[in-house]
Amino acid sequence: MMRRFQSIHHRLFILFLLSMSGIVLAISLLFYNRTTVQFHDKVSELARKNVSQTAGLFELLLSSYNSLSKSISNNMDLVRLLTTDTGDLPAVNYINERTITNILGAIYYSREDLIGIHVITDTGKVYNYGNYMNVIDTDYEHTEWYKEIRKSAGKIAWLGVYPHSVIDQVETRPVFAFGRQLYDLDEHKPIGIVLFEAEPRSVLSALHNLRLGTNSQVYLVGNENRIVSATSSEPPPDLQSLEQQVPEDDVIVNRSNEKVVIASKLPFADWSVISVTPSGDLNVELVQNQRYLLIVVPVLIILSALIASIVSRRISLPLKRVIREMKRVETGNFRHTVEIESYEEINQLATSFNHMVRRIAELIELVRISSVSEKNAELHALQTQVNPHFLYNTLDMIYWMLDEKGQDQLGEVVLSLSHMFRYSSHWEEGTDVSLREEVEQIGHYLTIIQARLEGRVSVDIGIDERWMDIRLPKMTLQPLIENAVKHGLEPLHANTGGKLLVRAEEYDGVLSLHIMDNGAGMEYERWEVVQVALAEPGKQTGSGQAGGIGLQNLNLRLRHMFGEEYGLRISSVPGAGTTATVSVPLPQKEENHEYSDS
Repeated sequence: MMRRFQSIHHRLFILFLLSMSGIVLAISLLFYNRTTVQFHDKVSELARKNVSQTAGLFELLLSSYNSLSKSISNNMDLVRLLTTDTGDLPAVNYINERTITNILGAIYYSREDLIGIHVITDTGKVYNYGNYMNVIDTDYEHTEWYKEIRKSAGKIAWLGVYPHSVIDQVETRPVFAFGRQLYDLDEHKPIGIVLFEAEPRSVLSALHNLRLGTNSQVYLVGNENRIVSATSSEPPPDLQSLEQQVPEDDVIVNRSNEKVVIASKLPFADWSVISVTPSGDLNVELVQNQRYLLIVVPVLIILSALIASIVSRRISLPLKRVIREMKRVETGNFRHTVEIESYEEINQLATSFNHMVRRIAELIELVRISSVSEKNAELHALQTQVNPHFLYNTLDMIYWMLDEKGQDQLGEVVLSLSHMFRYSSHWEEGTDVSLREEVEQIGHYLTIIQARLEGRVSVDIGIDERWMDIRLPKMTLQPLIENAVKHGLEPLHANTGGKLLVRAEEYDGVLSLHIMDNGAGMEYERWEVVQVALAEPGKQTGSGQAGGIGLQNLNLRLRHMFGEEYGLRISSVPGAGTTATVSVPLPQKEENHEYSDS
């Protein structure tokens, strides 16, 4: 399980899933919070508009009722009749009562919402208009509404909404009661009160306009926190403290987790309207948003998981294919390549892998060819060693016999030949030798050549002593000199002096060994064949070989030992000679030593 979790597919899947899910959750929370704030702001703005509309309705309603009350308090005929003392004249009393009743009736029928008009004088007379059967409460002087009207000092007193008439014991309908004290304007003294009772539907309708939900409770609060009217019988919470916070001509919106309270004072009357709405009624839209998010968020998370799985697979599957091909390469199979169409970086990885596999296959083939060539050279050398010790001893015996007879030149040839056989037959010691050993070897070979050509070839070897310890593949210079003598210098006429030069020069960390002759050179076609043979190590030409080790084999061994940028180069001009150049890298320590000497 832990191993599967460590795979790039599972890690990418978890990374993408957590990232995308985190983004979805963060956006959802931000959206919900923003929606909640906007919703609360919208509710507050709606509440303010409702309160403003309700205040306007109350202002119109109460203003009309105020004008209605003034139509009685400012009626001079009514005030005169109420203050006239008729004594014991029944006829006059009857006429005055009928006149008062007619005045009250005219005002009563001026509005459709009036239930009753009651005028009570300070002398105890009561005049009513409304219900045909009036039963007046005789104890009205001790009631709160009567005391409140008396204290109003001529201003209108808004008594509020009652479940039945406050003075008529027969009237059981709900009423909205208000009144005013009556004054004798001539003597400036109170003469009684007037009480109006109207249908409360206009007031209740205005209160219902403040309801923000089905369970909203609206209260109309007067002085000393007296409830003038309410849509519910339940007392409002913290009514006193809230009513004290309500400023003039302003709206308070107080939100909590349980309820939303809206309060405002009415400009016309000393009343306040308070609306209490449970938060659950207002959060219906928020609850719907919550349900919507509870559905959408899991769907988006599932979609994120699907996208994360697809993206992680698109990244991991190509990598798995590369890994599978790597395992094939581990088994030695270099014939397959990876074909991938994925992201640019993975495509570059696959391209680099294919290039690496092809390069490894090429290097393995080069090593195989080089190994076969070296084995062939070793086998050829072994085949030529027909009892090498017997051959060495025989050559030594011939040398001493010639020395006794004074044949010094012939003895030197035999001695050089013995050294050549010893050098070429000892392959078990390794394939790399020093440049010093190679120079000594070609010295023995040139001794034989000069003796054979009877002095027609002059040799000049100019190699600085500091390069003598550089390591080279064995038999590097001898095949080149043999080719120069055999194909370049031997065809010259006897009267033409052949020259063979061996030089070494260093440039930019590379040592170049030049074997130059002034022989016959090569025709362009022949030179082109040699160039193709050197460029294609796997193609054996069988030509231009010396001692069984050809130029092609030499170039292959040089590249195998030092790298593709090193090796053998041949340049030739027909009739002017040929130059063979061997390039090898200089050791780092040799370069440092040279710099210190300079």
